[in-house]
Amino acid sequence: MTKKLRSKTPARTTYRHGDLRRALLEAGIALARAGGPDAVVLREATRRAGVVPNAAYRHFANRQDLLEAVRSAALAELAKTMEAEIARMRRGKSGAEAARANLRAVGTGYLRFALAETGLFRTAFATPEFRGFIGDPARAGESGLNPFQLLSKALDEFVGTGLLPANRRPAAEFLAWSAVHGFAMLVIDGPLHTVPRADIDGLGARVIAMVEAGV
Repeated sequence: MTKKLRSKTPARTTYRHGDLRRALLEAGIALARAGGPDAVVLREATRRAGVVPNAAYRHFANRQDLLEAVRSAALAELAKTMEAEIARMRRGKSGAEAARANLRAVGTGYLRFALAETGLFRTAFATPEFRGFIGDPARAGESGLNPFQLLSKALDEFVGTGLLPANRRPAAEFLAWSAVHGFAMLVIDGPLHTVPRADIDGLGARVIAMVEAGV
């Protein structure tokens, strides 16, 4: 009796320029989406990309290097979610009404991403550094702005339309960000985790309204 040999798909060892880096990054994003920052492991990313581990070092020096690239991609996805919400909520509005809609959209998009893409959201804020957060174009959405800049722009519009006194504008984004991000983390990892989603949506809207009224 002839013993059949189980065929194995050979690992891909050649890529066009840039393809392997993209494949490794996409694998890292998938790992983060499923398991958060701790799941982003260079060896697993190379396995998913179908190459030997050493091939990754031409593009990512180590696991932290890959994680930083995945973080940037996660922040860009967050920005795009916020931009989509801005486009939806601002439609047909102008002046102060548009400014209010813009700020609400920034918060709504932020919370929507946090709850729908929890793994990527955790990864986006996986390290405590803030320096460089603003200047990296890889962390921006279609507008060229990252999430922090989208919030800053919304607050500038509040000043421009007379909704926020100029003397209260400095550092207001840190206060607004803290409120919405803190609520998101209470839902994701804290005591609000078991609260029904419908109630969470209502509470989230109230948090955003509180920010709008209090900045």
